[in-house]
Amino acid sequence: MNTRFKKFFSYYKPYLKLFFVIMTCTFIASSITLIFPLLIRYITKNVLEGNLSHALNQIYMIGAIMLVLAMVQAACNFFVDYRGHAMGAMMESDMREEIFSHYQKLSFSFYDQQKTGQLMSRLTNDLLLLSELYHHGPEDYAKYLIRFIGAFVILFMINAQLTLAVFIFLPMMALYALYFNKRMNIALKRNKDRIGDINAQVEDNLSGIRVVKSFANEELEKEKFAHENNRFLKSRKNGYRSEAYLSNGLETFIQLIMIAVIVFGGASIVNASLDLADLITFLLYIGYLIEPIQKLSHLTMQYQEGITGFERFMEILEVEPDIQDSAEAIELKNVKGNVQFKNVGFTYNGNHNNVLENISLNVKAGEYIALVGPSGVGKTTLCSLIPRFYEVSEGEILLDGINIKDISLSSLRRNVGTVQQDVYLFAGTVLDNIRYGKPHASKEEIFEAAIDANAHEFIMELPDGYDTHIGQRGVKLSGGQKQRLSIARVFLKNPPILIFDEATSALDNESEKVVQDSLEHLANNRTTFVIAHRLSTIRNAKRIVVLTDDGIEEQGTHEELIARDGMYARLYNLQFTFS
Repeated sequence: MNTRFKKFFSYYKPYLKLFFVIMTCTFIASSITLIFPLLIRYITKNVLEGNLSHALNQIYMIGAIMLVLAMVQAACNFFVDYRGHAMGAMMESDMREEIFSHYQKLSFSFYDQQKTGQLMSRLTNDLLLLSELYHHGPEDYAKYLIRFIGAFVILFMINAQLTLAVFIFLPMMALYALYFNKRMNIALKRNKDRIGDINAQVEDNLSGIRVVKSFANEELEKEKFAHENNRFLKSRKNGYRSEAYLSNGLETFIQLIMIAVIVFGGASIVNASLDLADLITFLLYIGYLIEPIQKLSHLTMQYQEGITGFERFMEILEVEPDIQDSAEAIELKNVKGNVQFKNVGFTYNGNHNNVLENISLNVKAGEYIALVGPSGVGKTTLCSLIPRFYEVSEGEILLDGINIKDISLSSLRRNVGTVQQDVYLFAGTVLDNIRYGKPHASKEEIFEAAIDANAHEFIMELPDGYDTHIGQRGVKLSGGQKQRLSIARVFLKNPPILIFDEATSALDNESEKVVQDSLEHLANNRTTFVIAHRLSTIRNAKRIVVLTDDGIEEQGTHEELIARDGMYARLYNLQFTFS
């Protein structure tokens, strides 16, 4: 808790000078607010009841003072409003960059358990509400505290008995406000969770909208959304009920206080212990006494929303990346591409069953290895361990004789290229997506990579060639075109180790032929791991490794494994029979 406390206030540090200027302006503006009723009291009590021959000049003089004070107050309020909000926005920007940077450090195992909508909500809604607390919190608390204390002292000096009579109502008013604020806070926290669920539902739906429409499941999706939407609506209604009790109850207390001031104040005038000017001053200052309690709902909501946002923000920052560079991590140079698995085992978090167990495999530089086997035996997982997308649970993986845990992540992943079945292309142009493999590549390098990937020809037929915008996730391109762009991206990266994860299994025969040619060209003289769905595509592999739940069942060339008449032969014949 102490760590979070320090962390909360640490975001003020770059803006301390601005913060102190804002608070000074808040103090000046709030003090001026307290001065105005005193000036009005002076006019009504001293000027108008004194020598009227000089009254007009005094009124003009006091009016001029009030005008100057009003201008100073307006300038201070403008500075607090504009520069204060700007400070909050800058702090919000700092925090957003920090959490986004932290997102980039977290491994696949973290994202396997998270909803994208919830992660986005922490980056946007939560930080927006937190920035409001950072700016308005200190300013509002200082403003209302100054007005409350100032008004109480002034009123006590004018008439102590009437002030104490008014003050009796304030503890009851505060207890009432605190009770319903607590109920509101519970509803607010629930609202945050509910809107996060809605974001997750919408993100899931929009990302898979083509699947939704292909199955004609729009009504099912609407039902799922309606369920989440109704939960959020119910939560908001509960919050609004408490808010209605709070605001209307406080209004009733205010009316009772005003009645008490008028009745007791009028009685005091009759008894000559108070004059009319003092009663008018009382009425003017009463607002400053009850304003903090009246605003308690807003202040508490602001605080609760901000603190809840901060807690959700910290929940992410406190997640330690489970895959990090070691203290002595090295940068790879002149990588040959020898990969060795030594008694490797792997288990997903929270899963007691090993996905991989006792895998030992030695792959020489430039060797073309195909991994085959039934679904779910860990072929993709095995390859994901090489760039440390997941961490081995047992054993070790060596790259050119070096344990990959002793290699910096950035250096390791720069030397491994992956072409997946589910191609992800970013919104932008063809050029942008190929250049992702090497951000500072020249256009000539990009064109060469596209030619090597058999992509240049279809790119030039697009409306704007390499400058064509391909839409979200490359929606304007065919499956084969998207796959060739992903291959061009890896050509540009030029890694010594390649992983093809069923890269052609979702393509038609014609597209598969073109993409397969591109893949074979890319794999030339590189250490290559191919996860094969269609066994016909890996007949020419130098070595085929057959994985089962028990580990490596067998390995050899296509001809050797067919002759052995084992697991591979059964898989091949089964696929050939139904093809």
